[in-house]
Amino acid sequence: MKVLFIGDIVGSIGRDTVEDYLPRLKRKYQPDVIIANGENAASGRGITKKLFQELLYMGVDVVTMGNHTWDQKEIFDFIDDTDYLIRPANFSDEAPGKGMTTITKNGHTLSVINLHGRTFLPPHDDPFKKATELVKEAKQLSPLIFVDFHAEATSEKIAMGWHLDGEVSTVVGTHTHVQTADARIFPKGTAYITDVGMTGPYDGVLGMKKEEVLYRFQTNMPARFEVPKSGRSVISAFFVDLDNQTGKANSFERIYINEDYPFRG
Repeated sequence: MKVLFIGDIVGSIGRDTVEDYLPRLKRKYQPDVIIANGENAASGRGITKKLFQELLYMGVDVVTMGNHTWDQKEIFDFIDDTDYLIRPANFSDEAPGKGMTTITKNGHTLSVINLHGRTFLPPHDDPFKKATELVKEAKQLSPLIFVDFHAEATSEKIAMGWHLDGEVSTVVGTHTHVQTADARIFPKGTAYITDVGMTGPYDGVLGMKKEEVLYRFQTNMPARFEVPKSGRSVISAFFVDLDNQTGKANSFERIYINEDYPFRG
């Protein structure tokens, strides 16, 4: 199975960039399943039902979330009604929605798990324990398992990679919005990258207008961060080719496209 994962989609620029590039990426990589992190899709904070449906219409199969899951209050009205929008599984048991889903394409089933880190972020249940629990459940259906670990600390993400090596097909990190250069296949066959990066405004700071961020750093005064409405964009993604029988990764490719690093294919 071939899986394409699109890093954190930020605001309208991010959504427009997915709409522009996804058809080209599909032609080049021919993925069976497309997953995207959509927790920043609505002006950088959460997702709405309309935007979720737009991503599905563009060709995304599963949307994962993160620390901004509940920022758009309408999510409470529809998250329980869809199998293809998942929030971190180690949120409270009282939280609506679910943290794992499955999708079957071309006769093969892929489980997608969303987890949330605890280091430098609001406390949640233990993601390592929850990962072990859900992987055991997923393996009853198929060895093909994909994990989006939405976490701040590089060390916590790498630790999760080692924790799940040989247990899942892929572990990708999200949240920090900067693509890392440490993609690899761990010894037992799990593809890994600490952070896929973001899809959205290129000439800002983590997708936000640079002026407000600079003001805050230079003055230590509060500033409202906003996503630019126009400007250059970047798309960050991760492609992995998985063995359908073992669930192990055969190969992977980091994808990073903007005007300085144009699309080739």
